[in-house]
Amino acid sequence: MATMFLKLTCLRRENCGDLLARPHYPSMPKYAKGVAVDVKGTEVKAMFSVAGMTCSACAGSVEKAIKRLPGILEAAVDVLNNRAQVLFYPSSLVNEETIRETIEDAGFQATLIEDEINERSSQVCRIQINGIKCTSCCCTAEIVLQAIHGVQRIQVTLETEEAEVYYDPKILNYNHLLEAMEDIGFRTMLVSAGEDVSKIDLKVDGLGAGHSMQIIENSLQTLPGVQVIEIDPELDKVSISYKPSMTGPRKFIKAIESAGSENFKALVYPQGEEKESHRQDEIKQYRSTFLWSLVFTIPVFLISMVFMYIPIINCQLDTKVVNMLNVGEVLKWMLSTPVQFITGRRFYTGSYKALRRGSANMDVLIALGTNAAYFYSAYSVLRAAGSPDFEGTDFFETSSMLISIILLGKYLEVMAKGRTSEAIAKLMDLGPETAILLTLDDYGNILSEEEIDSRLVQKNDVIKILPGAKVASDGLIIWGASHVNESMITGEAIPVKKGVGDPVIGGTLNENGVLHVKATRVGSDSALSQIVRLIESAQLAKAPVQKFADTISKYFVPLVIILSFSTWLTWFLAGVFHGYPKSWIPHSMDSFQLALQFGISVMVIACPCALGLATPTAVMVGTGVGASQGVLIKGGQALESAHKVNCVIFDKTGTLTIGKPVVVKTTLLKSMVLQDFYELIAATEVNSEHPLAKAIVEYAKKIREDEEDPVWPEARAFESITGYGVKATVRNKEIIIGNKSLILDQNIAIPVDGELMLAETETMAQTGILVSIDREVTGILAISDPLKPSVREVISILKSMKVRSIMVTGDNWGTANSIAKEIGIETVIAEAKPEEKAEKVKELQATGFTVAMVGDGVNDSPALAAADVGMAIGAGTDIAIEAADIVLMKSNLEDVITAIDLSRKTFSRIRLNYIWALGYNVIGIPVAAGALFPGTGLRLPPWAAGAAMAASSVSVVLCSLLLKNYRRPKKLETLNIHGIKIE
Repeated sequence: MATMFLKLTCLRRENCGDLLARPHYPSMPKYAKGVAVDVKGTEVKAMFSVAGMTCSACAGSVEKAIKRLPGILEAAVDVLNNRAQVLFYPSSLVNEETIRETIEDAGFQATLIEDEINERSSQVCRIQINGIKCTSCCCTAEIVLQAIHGVQRIQVTLETEEAEVYYDPKILNYNHLLEAMEDIGFRTMLVSAGEDVSKIDLKVDGLGAGHSMQIIENSLQTLPGVQVIEIDPELDKVSISYKPSMTGPRKFIKAIESAGSENFKALVYPQGEEKESHRQDEIKQYRSTFLWSLVFTIPVFLISMVFMYIPIINCQLDTKVVNMLNVGEVLKWMLSTPVQFITGRRFYTGSYKALRRGSANMDVLIALGTNAAYFYSAYSVLRAAGSPDFEGTDFFETSSMLISIILLGKYLEVMAKGRTSEAIAKLMDLGPETAILLTLDDYGNILSEEEIDSRLVQKNDVIKILPGAKVASDGLIIWGASHVNESMITGEAIPVKKGVGDPVIGGTLNENGVLHVKATRVGSDSALSQIVRLIESAQLAKAPVQKFADTISKYFVPLVIILSFSTWLTWFLAGVFHGYPKSWIPHSMDSFQLALQFGISVMVIACPCALGLATPTAVMVGTGVGASQGVLIKGGQALESAHKVNCVIFDKTGTLTIGKPVVVKTTLLKSMVLQDFYELIAATEVNSEHPLAKAIVEYAKKIREDEEDPVWPEARAFESITGYGVKATVRNKEIIIGNKSLILDQNIAIPVDGELMLAETETMAQTGILVSIDREVTGILAISDPLKPSVREVISILKSMKVRSIMVTGDNWGTANSIAKEIGIETVIAEAKPEEKAEKVKELQATGFTVAMVGDGVNDSPALAAADVGMAIGAGTDIAIEAADIVLMKSNLEDVITAIDLSRKTFSRIRLNYIWALGYNVIGIPVAAGALFPGTGLRLPPWAAGAAMAASSVSVVLCSLLLKNYRRPKKLETLNIHGIKIE
């Protein structure tokens, strides 16, 4: 299971920032109307930090402003994390700075985030090429690779037998390069598939502008492997992009601290400090503003609601100042003014920005409602001061209480929203604070031990891991044995046995035994960092259901303003024309004031924020919970599609089975020495990557016990026939190895005893492989791939969830039917090629099924991409993981059920959020408008309406947070999962 994490690090960098494997905005216009854009070149992805967004209307305004620019392909705005991700064609009309200015013109503060999540037009991979013996071989390899469309430049090194290839990832992937090398006779192995560049941020005390910046930059540029240096003097931050195989953070710190005579002090910049600092500042700001508003609002409340019932105080407050103006009114005016214009300033600012960009948000409603109450009260007070007989009623308590209550709601909402991203914070905190660095001599003896900051670990460092300590970095064990608890990352509770040569994941817990680990992936390249970036990208991606809320938000505020005005006008005209009894009017009001209160209540009770938060908060919590359960969900669309799944297609090898086939029986039909037989077929199969081929080669090695790494005879004219087998010429003998269909297609007769042997093999759920030598069937191999634990129970549980299960395999019908019968699957598709698997997915979709495809291999990637939801087994290939929407990190089939169940629970929570948000507005607005007043006398004061509005947003966020209590279905808890050991 740990293998998957190391494979994750081989994913293309640009996919770490993708919203999903498939486009999410098919209806999005690519270019602004009337603008001609040169689209030649490569798309660029930019990430911006956007400050000032408060609701989905703000996010919609930002997205709308960006999409008006020419050359914009996609734009996704995350109001919860204050981020905007833009995919565009760079040109003279649009670039990162243009987009940033556009966001700021819309009324928000924007900052470009320079991060590795940015998609690159060039990808680099390193390939080990075995068999390069001279410069002529190097030239041949370079010529062949350079001829491939999409390859930009290459460098083949004879000494290391490696090729470094830069290519366009949108045109090809590294597998094309491997195949091209193997086609000309070289054996290849992928060394790294990502751009071998890391990035680190250092905090430098004593960093100033000008001269000191130049000193540090010059000092760092002298180090080999340093690519890019960026210095931010305001934050005392130095960002360095570098090649981890050549240098590392300890060398940077040493170079900075020894530079010049400035006595610089450098350390690793605290991870996530800026984002968390911004969140904490926002919380403190709301808290401080609320408390200050409370200082003035409480006296206003007491004067208006309490002191009037205390005769001594009330007498003093009723003392006239000028004409009918009394002391109480003056005090309320003085106290409510700071609340209205100082603590409530943010609502004026937000309203101005919204109206300037041609839209309206919640700030507009609050500003209108409180201004109506405040300025009417001010008019009433001034009229009372100028008239000896006018006794007016003021609503100063309405405006001040309304602002205070809304600020309280915002404060609670910001705190609750911070908790939705706790899953990422917990993942980032998994790494240990320190690591023990070992210095070894040429013979592997320990020369010294040093405790260092774990973030200073460099590639190829040897780290000592004590019992009970966390693993400091991804790497390979070079000494020692232990059990490692990987539950904090994979969710797998059972500790995994580890020994020399086994990979370990940074952040996991060493249970017992001392380990020496050679670091292979550090910093932003680590599996943990990759997972964090994947989850962040998933949380940025909108679920299609979010479009419903976005559509409503566009028209919500204008509609509420119209309803509010209509409410006031209706009640006012009804009062003027005696449409209701005078007894309905409270003794302290007139008909105008009663109508005004109804109008203000309608304006402030309406809440577009609750609608905007309904989906993103649930998706954020759901993806975080999935990660803690070992299920990586790549965004809102994957979640939404998964909850509709009613048909699951399982690949057989590596998915239903453990993917490690072994030869269990060999039957020779001709007189031949067994070792000679296996030498011929191993020489052929060693050129194939198929799991069955590897099983045959491994068994052949056991036959030749005298050699640890035997050299097989040369295979000429090797040909792999996808879905059938292989053929080649070995020692002038024609060797054909494959299934029954291949042998018959080659017009080779299968003897009767061979047919009987095949039938017997298939009834035992084993795969029968026929071997033909010089066009005569010479032997039959029986290969078994054991089923994964609890497969039968998983299929049964899916059936109880009304989900149909189908098995698809390239294996023969007999073996496929035997396995399907054993595990309870009724529908089987056998002898299927990769493209046929994808076609079957489309056929099922055409009949109305929502299809999930579960696979692990390269041959599954077309079907994974075609399915509504692709689920990749975590231990599978990089391409399968890349094509999938959901990655099952533990490689357990039970997680298929977990993924479907979690998505259903998440979307039931989203529905509940929408029911609450819509129901609240549908019921609350008529009540605030006075629908119940004629019959019951029930009237909702504006301050109470404001409290209800604030509570609605907080309640939606809290409802989403309840997902954190998610537990897997009880049926899964009763399954007793055991591992299988293959001898």
